[in-house]
Amino acid sequence: MAAPHTLQRLHKLIWVLIYGGLLTLVLGLATERSDAALGWSMVLGGGLAAAVGVVLIAVRARLKTD
Repeated sequence: MAAPHTLQRLHKLIWVLIYGGLLTLVLGLATERSDAALGWSMVLGGGLAAAVGVVLIAVRARLKTD
């Protein structure tokens, strides 16, 4: 059981992680041409953030409102 306010906050966090992660991933791919180490770090970080957002979607689906 979770409060509606908590679910709304989780919902916002999920989409920030997904969209922010994907944006960082794409910027990392573009950066990789000029600086390979920085580019791959950004790709890895962005992919990880997007993956956490996807996992949180599954967590959110299991939570019920009060």
